[in-house]
Amino acid sequence: MRKNAISFSLLVLVLLTMTGCSSGGSDAKENTVAATVNGKNIMLSEVERTVSQQAGGQQANLSPLELAQARLQVLGSLIQREILFQRAEKEKLLPTEEQITSAINAQKQQTGMTDQDFEKRLREQNMSEESLREEARKDLAVRSLQEKYSGRISVTDREVEDFYNNNRQQFVSERGIALAVIIVDPKDNSSSGIQNDAKNETEAKLKIDNIYQLLKGGADFATVARSRSEDAQSLVRGGDIGFLSEDGWKQAGLPKELVDLFMGSMQVGNFTEPKLVNNKWYIFKLGEKRLQTENLTLESPGVRQQITQALINQRKEILNAALLEVAVNDAKIVNNLAANMLNNPNNLGLRPAPSTPGAATPAQQSPATSSSAPSPAASPAGNSNANASQK
Repeated sequence: MRKNAISFSLLVLVLLTMTGCSSGGSDAKENTVAATVNGKNIMLSEVERTVSQQAGGQQANLSPLELAQARLQVLGSLIQREILFQRAEKEKLLPTEEQITSAINAQKQQTGMTDQDFEKRLREQNMSEESLREEARKDLAVRSLQEKYSGRISVTDREVEDFYNNNRQQFVSERGIALAVIIVDPKDNSSSGIQNDAKNETEAKLKIDNIYQLLKGGADFATVARSRSEDAQSLVRGGDIGFLSEDGWKQAGLPKELVDLFMGSMQVGNFTEPKLVNNKWYIFKLGEKRLQTENLTLESPGVRQQITQALINQRKEILNAALLEVAVNDAKIVNNLAANMLNNPNNLGLRPAPSTPGAATPAQQSPATSSSAPSPAASPAGNSNANASQK
C-alpha cells in the first residue's frame, strides 16, 4: 500500500508542490464509474485527478500506452484503499472529526502555508476541504486497521543479534556530513506553489540576503526553510537533505571548497553565508559531522534500535500484504475500466470505441458483465486486481 497508493499526507504535499495540474475532467468523467467495491463507486474523475497529481500536471506528455497503464495502476490502488477503508469501518476503526482536523492542521503547518494559501491551492487542484477531509479519513482509518494487526509484532534480542552478525557490512559509520539547505532560484517557480518566489537574479539576491539576516537574528532554520526556500525538499523537510559521505557529497556536485569547509573548521549547528552554486543561491546548515569511518557494534548508540525497527518494518509489510489479500477475498469488486480495456484492446479506453450495436460503456456495464473479465494489472499483494475482477 505504501508503494502503490497515494496517502493523505503525500497527497497534500503533492498538491502544494506540483506544477500546474489540470483540474479534473469532463462531465462524462465525473459521471463514469471506473469501479465498484461492495457497491461503492470509484469514479473515473478520481482516477484522472490522481494520475494528474502523480504526473505533476504533465500527463499530456505521457504516451497513450503510458497513460492507460497509469490509469489502470491508479485505479488498482484506489480499489485497494477502498477495500481496506471499508474493512476498517466494519471493525469500527474510523477516526474522529477531531483527529481528521488535527491531521490536516499538521500538514498545513509542515508546508508553512497560511490557511488562505492552502485553500487557494486546493481550489486550483479541484479539491474542496470536504474532499480533503475524506482523504484524511480514509488514510487514518487504513493506518489504524494496519496498526491493529502489526501492533502485536515483537522482536527478540536473539533475532537482533542474528541480523547484526549476518549483516555486519551494513553497520559502518562513514566519514561525512549531514546538511540542511535553503535555496533561492532566480527562475520563476510560482507555478510550483512557491510563495514569495524570486523571478530574476536581482530579486533572488535580495531574497537570499534577507533570509540570511533573519537567520543571523536567531530565526529557526527549519521554519525559514519551509516558508521561504524555493525547493520542494526544503519545503517538506525543513531544509534537511540528509547525510552523505565526504566523497558522496562531491559526487553529488557540492563544490570541493564547501565540502572542505564542512569537514574542517565549521561547527555543527552553524550555517554559511549565501553561496552561489549552479546559478542558484544556497545557505547551508551543518547538521552532523563524522570525522572518521568506523565499524559499529551492537552496543554503538542506536544500532539495536535501528535493527529492531527494521525487523518490525519488514514484518509490517508482510502483515499489511496479508491483510490486503484477506480483505480482497472478502470483497466484491467490479473493475469497469479494466473490462472496457479488454473489450476495446485497440484503444485501451483512451478514446471512444467505434459504435457497435449492443456494446456497453464503462458506466453502462452491469456488474456481471464487468466482473467476468480478469484485470491485467498486478497488485503488490499478489495480483489483487486480478483477484478483484474475478469476483
